[in-house]
Amino acid sequence: MSETALAPRPWLPAGRPRPGSPRGRRRSGRARLVTGAGGLVLLVAAAVLVPWLGGLDEGTVDYTAIRLPPSPTHPFGTDSVGRDVLLRSFAGLGVSLQVAAACAVLSTVIGTLFGALSGLLGGWWDRIAMRLVDAVNAVPHLLLGIVIVALYRGSVLAVIASIGLTHWTTVARVVRAEILTLRTRPFVDAAISGGASRRRVLRRHLLPAVAPQAVLSAVLILPHAVWHETALSFLGLGLPPHLASLGTILGEGRQAVLLGSWWIVVFPSVLLAATTLCVAGIAAWWRDRTLPRRRSEQAL
Repeated sequence: MSETALAPRPWLPAGRPRPGSPRGRRRSGRARLVTGAGGLVLLVAAAVLVPWLGGLDEGTVDYTAIRLPPSPTHPFGTDSVGRDVLLRSFAGLGVSLQVAAACAVLSTVIGTLFGALSGLLGGWWDRIAMRLVDAVNAVPHLLLGIVIVALYRGSVLAVIASIGLTHWTTVARVVRAEILTLRTRPFVDAAISGGASRRRVLRRHLLPAVAPQAVLSAVLILPHAVWHETALSFLGLGLPPHLASLGTILGEGRQAVLLGSWWIVVFPSVLLAATTLCVAGIAAWWRDRTLPRRRSEQAL
C-alpha cells in the first residue's frame, strides 16, 4: 500500500461532521439557509423600518449639508442635494425589492404556463413554442427592456413588464423539460387511462409536481430582476427620479464619485450585493432540498 493510503486521517473533534460527508453537506446547506434567510429578513426589515424610524422623508433636501462624508449624524453621508444616503438607500432597497418581486412572479407565471402547455401538448405546438423561446433569447434582455421602457418612460408598470416579459424563457424551458419527464410516469398514464382530460392532468398532477422548480426559478429571478431594474434606472430609463431605488441612487451618484463623494455609490452597491448573496444562499438550499437528483447524490 502507498504511504498516502497509510497516512492517518486528520483528527476531528467528536460530533463534528467530516467535510464532504452527507451530514457535512446537509449542515452546510442549513448554514446557507440560515445565513441567507436571516440576512434577507434583516435587509427587508431595515428597508421598512429605517425610513420610518428616521423621522425624515428620504427625499428631504438640505442645501446646507451637501455631500457630507459619513459621520455619526449621517452614517452613510449625504448626497449632492443634502439628502441622507442611509434613509434613501434603504428606501430604495425596499422599492427595488418590490419591483423585483413583481417581476419574478410575472416571469414565473408566464414561464410555468408556457412550458407546461408546451410539454403537455407536444407536436407542432411544442416546436412553435420553443422557436418563440429561442427568438426571445436571441435578443439581449437589456436591449429589449430598454425598448419597452422607452415607450412608457417613467412608468413602474413598464419596468415590471420589461423585466417580466424578457425573463420567462428560462422558466419555460425548465418546466417543459420536467413535464416531458413526468408524462412517462405511471401515475400520468393511470390518470389518462381513467378518462382524465389533459386539463385535469395538468391541473391536478403536472403543475403540483413542477411547483418546486417554479419556486426555485422565481427565487433565482429575484436578484437578477433587482440588477436589471438597477441597470435601467441607472441609465435613466427605469423608475422616475422622485421614486428612490438603488438604480436611481447609483445613477445620481455617478457624477458625485468624480468629486470624491464615494459614499453615495458605495453603500447602495453594498446593499445590492448583500441582497444578491442572501437570495443565492436561499436558492442553493432550496435546490438541494427539492431536486430529487441532488437529494440522491447527498444521500450517497
